[in-house]
Amino acid sequence: MDFQAEKNRSSYSMREADVTWIHQIQIMINVKDKQVVDVGCGGGIYSKALADLGANHVVGVDFSEQILSSAKQNCRDYNNISFVSGNALETTLASEHFDVVLERALIHHVDDLSSCFMEAYRILKPGGCLIVQDRTPEDCLVEGSSTHIRGFFFSKFPELASFENSRRHSSFEVVAALEKAGFQPIEEFQLWESRKTHSNFDRLAADLLNRTGRSILHELDDHQLTDLVAYIREHIADEHLPITEKDRWTLWKAVKK
Repeated sequence: MDFQAEKNRSSYSMREADVTWIHQIQIMINVKDKQVVDVGCGGGIYSKALADLGANHVVGVDFSEQILSSAKQNCRDYNNISFVSGNALETTLASEHFDVVLERALIHHVDDLSSCFMEAYRILKPGGCLIVQDRTPEDCLVEGSSTHIRGFFFSKFPELASFENSRRHSSFEVVAALEKAGFQPIEEFQLWESRKTHSNFDRLAADLLNRTGRSILHELDDHQLTDLVAYIREHIADEHLPITEKDRWTLWKAVKK
């Protein structure tokens, strides 16, 4: 996916954070009155959620000017959210200034995990907390079902499974990189996050055909994508309506000494 392309600017700003994610974050950490950074903020979906949870201020960081433009529009009613241009290895933010850093759906775009986590460590205050959320290879390849739509991507196009495995980090790799950066203690959590509920299959189909918030679908051409939607339609019976998409995630909570 070309994150700098104007046509993709709104791909990650067209939904709200689900209550399943909100509840999981509340279990892991209290962000009320905290200074928070959302690294790889995309369209600001989770920046808004963090502000709604009571964060004093949220700084969203992203390298794409197009996506930042969409995020600013998405969060225009929030006085306690701001955005800066940067990336996971160089956020451009001040050292030891923040209480919480969120890196959601980010690290599969990062080869150098150690440098990524060292940058988070640098900008956190002592005792501050890094929350990492991503899919491990095991999370990605759960079998497709009426709730786990993503699984059908890989049964239809096995080459996507190889691509997915190549860009995902194992839990062992994540924990090792967190420890190398200096974080301790480190806790791991599992989450089935509800993504979106579709009243009928046509609404799901439109979401898929637009590749909304699904970077992996940019690996398929338009003809392949149409075939994928037809394949999914064959595997979801009408009695499963409405369709609630859920994705399995792994989250890590790491504390700066």
